[in-house]
Amino acid sequence: MSVEKDVSYVDEKETKAGDNHKVPARTYAAELKAETHDLDKRESLSVYFTILAAGFGLISDGYQNNLMTMSNVIFKQLYPEDYTSTVSTRVSNALLVGAVIGQILVGLMCDRLGRKVALVSTTLLIVLGATLATAAHGAHGSAQGLFWFLTFARGITGIGVGGEYPASSTSASEAANENSLKTRGPVFIMVTNFVLSFGGPLAVSVFLIVLSAAGENHLGTVWRVCFGIGILLPLTVFVFRLRMLSSKLYRKGAIKRRVPYKLVFKRYWRELIGTCGAWFLYDFVTFPNGVFSGTIISSVIHNGDIKKTAEWQLLLGTIALPGVFVGAYLCNRLGRRNTMMLGFSGYLLFGLTIGLAYNKITQIIPLFVIFYGLMQSFGNLGPGDMLGLTSSESYATPIRGTCYGISAAIGKTGAAVGTQAFTPIQNNLGKQWTFIIAAICGVTGVLVTYLCVPDMTGVDLADEDVKFMKYLADNGWEGHVGEDDEKEMISGRYVAEASSEELCAE
Repeated sequence: MSVEKDVSYVDEKETKAGDNHKVPARTYAAELKAETHDLDKRESLSVYFTILAAGFGLISDGYQNNLMTMSNVIFKQLYPEDYTSTVSTRVSNALLVGAVIGQILVGLMCDRLGRKVALVSTTLLIVLGATLATAAHGAHGSAQGLFWFLTFARGITGIGVGGEYPASSTSASEAANENSLKTRGPVFIMVTNFVLSFGGPLAVSVFLIVLSAAGENHLGTVWRVCFGIGILLPLTVFVFRLRMLSSKLYRKGAIKRRVPYKLVFKRYWRELIGTCGAWFLYDFVTFPNGVFSGTIISSVIHNGDIKKTAEWQLLLGTIALPGVFVGAYLCNRLGRRNTMMLGFSGYLLFGLTIGLAYNKITQIIPLFVIFYGLMQSFGNLGPGDMLGLTSSESYATPIRGTCYGISAAIGKTGAAVGTQAFTPIQNNLGKQWTFIIAAICGVTGVLVTYLCVPDMTGVDLADEDVKFMKYLADNGWEGHVGEDDEKEMISGRYVAEASSEELCAE
């Protein structure tokens, strides 16, 4: 029989369910703070595996996000008449549209149904979508049928990829918080943005290996093998996810019924503007520059050799990676907000430099690739590292997945808009304007971050949970909090009876 607690000053009484122990808000707050970091051996082991599994899960996201970089180049060579800019944009955007759906749905799922259900679901969706994409064919050999099939398959993959963001990131953040508060930021970055960023060089490296093995006369085999490898990556963590434990924060703080969304948005509207707005700007710049960077480099290289393009693309991705480590180093020293603003400033500096000197700088391919890579490196250093971190820290555990999912979904909307607008901008304004617009987004990002993104450096996630529960009770919300034997009852009835001092959850 489960024991439920009513966080109020109502006297104890017998109920049909059994003993119903009433505890004051201060007692609940102290209990939440103390038990969050009080882990048994199995829970401690699960923390480490949850963090590692998040990394292995998100590396498949990074791989899928960058898979179209070289695939676009291949399809353009294999189907020069059929693979128009419209078709290329549609196939590339399918992952983004699916990701937006996945981030919202799975964000809700990981709060309402549990972290494990969400993580297992995303793994299965990625495997299904990647399998369909690998086997894609058009009716009677139709190229257009092939690309519509790929669009559908990439959309399913996108739902899984998008769902990984809130599911893996919230789990990793909570596990890292339970493991060590001081290292939560750097650990979170290394198992989220590092592996997502590493997906770019990984996808190009796999492409080069497969291309070398199959040869340039078998490009159809090359792209199918590259897509097929995307099936294997999420399977590396599937068994663990079936057996994982949810974080103690979630087991004690989950709200699965009567979620007070109106109160949530009333409390977190500024934070949502900050994380959603900054993520939109970041993905608007970084995603199309990732998807079409192979095409950009191919246009700069005069002979358009596919292997040379891939080699320069690998260098570009490698230059962008160190920014992840610098951001992880700075996130505690400068703070989350300042580090994010520094990264957005890099868009301003390098975006303007490349944009204003585009015709001259593209004549020197190594210099162009280095400056292009440094712009992306600053993106990784700032918003790339900090957006996931701040989105997982700024919201209380009961609605962390939902708010993270909304923020990431708005970001992917920015990516879809940026991808859709990328080719028209190049065709109508000139290729240099894609970099000048990146600089404009950098300035806007600095302002949004400064005004709306909270700095939660060094703040225990349990502290925000305590404040959120008090806020709900102050506003008269009543409902069950927690899972199974951790379940407790939060009631607004005690507000009228308890002194303001007793309501403090220090």
